[in-house]
Amino acid sequence: MNAPSTPVLRLRSASFGYDGKPVVTDVDLDVGRGEVVAVLGPNGSGKTTLVKGLLGLSEHLSGQVEVLGAPLSRLRDRTRIGYVPQRHTLVGAVSATVSEVVDTGLLATRPWWRPADRTERERVREAIEVAGLADRATFDVDTLSGGQQRRVLIARALVSRPEVLVMDEPTAGVDRASQDVLAGVLHRLADEGTTLVVVTHELAALRGIVDRIVEVDTGHLTFDGTPEGYAVHRAESARLAGRTRLS
Repeated sequence: MNAPSTPVLRLRSASFGYDGKPVVTDVDLDVGRGEVVAVLGPNGSGKTTLVKGLLGLSEHLSGQVEVLGAPLSRLRDRTRIGYVPQRHTLVGAVSATVSEVVDTGLLATRPWWRPADRTERERVREAIEVAGLADRATFDVDTLSGGQQRRVLIARALVSRPEVLVMDEPTAGVDRASQDVLAGVLHRLADEGTTLVVVTHELAALRGIVDRIVEVDTGHLTFDGTPEGYAVHRAESARLAGRTRLS
């Protein structure tokens, strides 16, 4: 999956945070159309703040942020970017089927009181099929496993047919079998040319899918390159850490 020269995401000296306090600073990053980028780093490093900054969900403090060729503040059609949040489940007081939850992903494009038309119902069906849940479309979401609920959220994000899909820890907190199914869903999306930005601690679950790795540590980008280059980077970091402990 070779990315073209024009990026769909571009950050220049960008800083993000909350209540005026920076968490991630001076980020320079380009993501090309169709790339699959894993964002790695320890807990508290600023990974989630960074990807939320791409969505306008954390405070943009300085620098430039362009999404799909326009400054983020001027991006009118936010359905062009899908988002699957971290560790979110769908169990609640209100009963809803998989199809009903996925359909809510279209509410930004139609009045809430208007039922879905034939085209929209077909888009819901397609999103559920892509997420590997065609046989669960009429099931209540609170009867599904954690991994299946995560795939419902992916389908909800996909139903608006976004050009970029941002996911925060999509494989966290689910068993290995569910991780494998989720990885298969992401592989299909990558093969179809969807740009994916995935925050993860579980790179092994995404092996063979990721084109590129970005590492965030203490609020700064500390690596940006291929998975092979990242393995070398990690080995060198471990070697230097060992030397520091011995000195």
